[in-house]
Amino acid sequence: MKIKYKIALYYALSATVLLISFASLAYYFSAQSRKAEYLERLEYRARSIANVIIEEDKVKVDLLRKLDKTTFQDLYQETILVYSPNYDLLYSNLKDTTIRTLRSRLDYIKRNGTYNYEKANDEVVGVYYTEGKISVIVIVSSLDKYGFQNLQNLKRILLIELAVAAVLLIVIGYFFSRKMVEPIDKLVQQMDTINANNLQDTKVVVRGRDEIAQLGSNFNTMLQRLSTSFDLQKSFVSNASHELRTPLASIISQLQVTLSKERNKEDYASVLSSVLEDAENLSDLTNGLLQMAQSELNEQRFSFYEVRIDELLLEMGNLIKLKHNGRVDIQFENLPELDTQLTCNGNEILLKILFLNLVDNACKFSTDNTAYVIIDFQTHYIQIQIRDNGMGIPADELNKVFEPFYRGQNALQTRGHGLGLSICKKIVQLHKGHISVSSVLNKGTVFTVLLPHI
Repeated sequence: MKIKYKIALYYALSATVLLISFASLAYYFSAQSRKAEYLERLEYRARSIANVIIEEDKVKVDLLRKLDKTTFQDLYQETILVYSPNYDLLYSNLKDTTIRTLRSRLDYIKRNGTYNYEKANDEVVGVYYTEGKISVIVIVSSLDKYGFQNLQNLKRILLIELAVAAVLLIVIGYFFSRKMVEPIDKLVQQMDTINANNLQDTKVVVRGRDEIAQLGSNFNTMLQRLSTSFDLQKSFVSNASHELRTPLASIISQLQVTLSKERNKEDYASVLSSVLEDAENLSDLTNGLLQMAQSELNEQRFSFYEVRIDELLLEMGNLIKLKHNGRVDIQFENLPELDTQLTCNGNEILLKILFLNLVDNACKFSTDNTAYVIIDFQTHYIQIQIRDNGMGIPADELNKVFEPFYRGQNALQTRGHGLGLSICKKIVQLHKGHISVSSVLNKGTVFTVLLPHI
C-alpha cells in the first residue's frame, strides 16, 4: 500500500474512532440525564399524590379517584399504588390486574424514605410520606415515551453524522495525504532518471524547509559524494592500468626482442638486469595499490592499540638504512615528561606504512640522502615533522600531492608512482589525525603529521 493511502486510512480511522467516542459519550450522558430527570419527576409526582390524599389526619383516596378520572394523570401509562404503613393497599389505578409488590421492597421504602428501580421499560419510584400522624407509601411508575423517542432520534442523528463524517474524513485525508506526499513522488520520479552516466550533473529540486526538503538536500549531498567516488574510482582504474601496462609492456618487448635471435652472454645479462628493474618497479606499484586498498578500510576492520611513535620512527631509520643506504636524523623538539605524550592509539602496521613512505620520500629527494625527523607534542596531539633538503615542490602543486598517481613535474625523473602520499593521507585520517605539507623551491619540503596521543 502506498504511503498516501496509509496516511489517509490512518487519519480517517483515528478521527472516526475519536468521533465515535465523542458520540458514545454524548449519547450516554444524554441517557443518564433523561433518566435522572424522569426519576425526579416521578418522585415529585409521588409526593404530590401523598400530599393530596392526606387531609385532616385521614387518607382520602376518594379524592384521588375523582382526580384520576379527570386530568390528574399526566404521565404516559402511569401506575399509582398507595399503601398504608402496614402494607395494606389503599388505592390503585389498575383495574382487573393482580397487584404484587414485594414486601422487601416496601420495607426498604419505609426504612429509607425513597426507592427507584426499573421494571421492563418503566421507571418506578416509591416514597414514604408522613404528614402529621398519618404515613403512606406511594409507588408511581411510568414509561418515559417522549424521553426514549428523543434518545432514539439523537442516536439516529449521531449515526448519520458519523457516516457522513467518515466519508468526508476519507476524502479529506486522501486530499491532504496526496498533497503531503507529492514532493516525495516528485523526488522518486527524479531519482528514476538518475544513472551512472548523468550522476555528475544531476540534482533533485529542493523546496521548503521541512523533512522532505532535508531529505532532498541530503540526497543531493550523497549524489555529490557518489559522483566524486566514481570519478576517483575511474581515475584510479585508468591510472593504475596505465602504470601497470608500462612496466609489463617494457618487459614483454625486451623479452621478445631478446628471443628473436641468438645473443651473447653480456646481452642476456643486460636484458635480464633491465627486466629485473621493471619487475621491481611493477612490484613496488602492486604493493602501493595493495596499501591503498588497505587504507580505504574503515577503523572497525583494524585492531587499534597503544603504539610508541618514537620507537616506531627509530625502527624506520633501520629499515631505510637497509633499503636505500639512507640516513634518518631523529630529534626531539621538547623532551616529554610522560610516555603517554608519545603514545598513539593506532594500528602499528598502518603507521609503519605511513612513516616508511614519508621517510623514504625524504631520503629519495634529499641531496644528502637524509631524512630529518623532529618529534614534538601538543596538548592533544603528537607532532612529527619529516623534512628533506631537496628540490622542493612548486606552490601550485602543493594541493595536488595527496591525489593518487599525481607526481610533480620536477619529480618525474625519480622512480615512483604517486601513490605513497595518497596512502599516507588516508592512514592519517583513519587515525583521526592531520597531515600537511609546506615547501620552498630548491630548499626542501616539510611534511607535518599530527596524531592524537592517549
